[in-house]
Amino acid sequence: MKYILALDQGTTSTRAVIFSPDGRAAAAYGREIPQIYPAPGMVEHDPEELFFSSLRAISNAMDRAGVSAADIAAMGITNQRETTVVWDGATGKAVCNAIVWQCRRTEKRCAELKEAGLAEVIRRKTGLIPDPYFSATKLEWILDNVPGARERARKGELLFGTVDTYLIWKLTEGRVFATDYTNAARTMLFNIHTLQWDDELLELFGIPRAMLPRVLPGGADFGVTSPRLFGAGIPIRGVAGDQQAALFGHLCLEKGDVKNTYGTGCFLLMNAGAEPCLADGLVTTLCATVSGRPQYALEGSVFIGGAAVQWLRDGLGLISSATETEELALRVPDSAGMYFVPAFNGLGAPWWDGGACGVLCGITRGARREHVVRAVLEGIAYRVNDVLRAMEAASGVTLSRLAVDGGASANDFLMQFQSDVSNCAVVRPDVTEATSAGAAYIAGLSCGFWSEADLRSVRGGSRTFTPLLSGQKRQELLSGWARALRRSRAE
Repeated sequence: MKYILALDQGTTSTRAVIFSPDGRAAAAYGREIPQIYPAPGMVEHDPEELFFSSLRAISNAMDRAGVSAADIAAMGITNQRETTVVWDGATGKAVCNAIVWQCRRTEKRCAELKEAGLAEVIRRKTGLIPDPYFSATKLEWILDNVPGARERARKGELLFGTVDTYLIWKLTEGRVFATDYTNAARTMLFNIHTLQWDDELLELFGIPRAMLPRVLPGGADFGVTSPRLFGAGIPIRGVAGDQQAALFGHLCLEKGDVKNTYGTGCFLLMNAGAEPCLADGLVTTLCATVSGRPQYALEGSVFIGGAAVQWLRDGLGLISSATETEELALRVPDSAGMYFVPAFNGLGAPWWDGGACGVLCGITRGARREHVVRAVLEGIAYRVNDVLRAMEAASGVTLSRLAVDGGASANDFLMQFQSDVSNCAVVRPDVTEATSAGAAYIAGLSCGFWSEADLRSVRGGSRTFTPLLSGQKRQELLSGWARALRRSRAE
C-alpha cells in the first residue's frame, strides 16, 4: 500500500488527489460541477453529478499517478458542508436536487425561529445560530415541499445526509450510512456537547430520527468502496467537512491555532481546545480528530471572498482573470480613499446582517480601475480581520499567526495587506492543497500510514508575510473601514 487518496467534493468542483508517503501530491484531477439557480437566492446541485464527478475524479487521478485501487491504503473524504441531500434508501435516487449551503430559501423560517425566542436554545445545543446556511431548515423545507416526502420519511423510506454521507452511501453501495462529527455539527440538529442527534431539535423541525446517519469520529472506519467501482475496495478511513479538513491540513492541532481559507467565501476556524467556547457573532463547532475525543473550534464565515474577484471579471469586466488583480493593485500606492464592503448577500460573521448590501464608497473623479481592484482585495482582508478580532475577544488569545490556503491565498498583495491590517504573521504553505491534505492526513493517521511526527516532517516549506504598516496608519485604515461598514448596514 503506497498511497493515500483524498476526495474533495466542493461547491464548484470535485477533486481527487493521490498522496505519496512523502506527503506530496503524486497526481490530481479536478472536474467542475454545474450550479443550478432555480430562483433568486436559491442554489442547488444534482446529487447524481456529485457522485459521478467523484467517480471520474478518483479514476482519473489514479490513472495519472499510474496506480490501482490495490495500491491505496485508505481514502479520506472532505466535502462542502451543510449542503442537504435526501434520497430513497432502497433505490438511492434523490427526491430532489441537493440544496446547497449558499441557498437562502429558508430565510423566513429562520426569522420565525428567532422571533419565537428559539435562537438561544439552538445556540446552546449546537453552537450555531438559526440561519439558512445550516442544514436543518433545508431538510425541513424538502419534507414540507416535495410531495409525499414527509410521509415517506416517517415510514423510514428516505435518508438524509450532507454530501459526505451521500457519497459514502453510494461508494459502499448502501452498506454504510454514516457521517462524522464535523459534518453533523453543521446541521443544526446535533448536540455538540452530548455528541448525539438532539431529540428536542428533531421535534422542532419535524425530522424523523430514522432518516439520520450514524455519527462517528473523523478517523473511524467508514467502510470500503465497492470493488465494482475501482477494481478493488478502498477503505474509507477519514471524513471531515472541508473547513475542518483544512484546519487539520495546516496541522492546527493546538488551542489558539487559526486558519483562513480564501475560497468563494472566506472561512476562518480557530482551534478552541477541549472545551466549547460560545461567542457572540461566531459559531462553535467541532474540529476533525482522529482520537475520537472531541475538540472544539470557533468559526466565522465571510460569505463573499473570491466571489468578489469573480464579480470584477464577470460583472464589471475590469479584469480578464483573477491573476491580474495583484499586478493592478500594486500599480497604485493605495485605493485612493475607496472602501469596498463585499456584502452581496448580506454580512456573515461576526455581524450576521442579512439586510446589509455591497458598498463601494469614497469614489472621486481620480478613481481608476486599479483603485477599484485594490479596494476589492482590501475589502476581503478587512472582512477577515473583523472575524479575527471577534475570535480574539471570545477566546482571550491574542492571535500572532494566521495559516492560509485557498485560491486567493496565491495573491501576494492580498496576503501582505492581510498581515498589515491584522497585525499578525500570515503563513502560506508551499503546497496550498490544505483541504485535500487534511482529509489525507486523517485517513493516513487512522490506518497507520503516517504518524503525527511524519506529517510535521513532510509538510514542506512556507512563505510568511509580516506586518509593514505603522500602528497609526493601520488605525486610520480601520477607522475608514468602520465607516464603510456602517453605510453597508444602513437601513
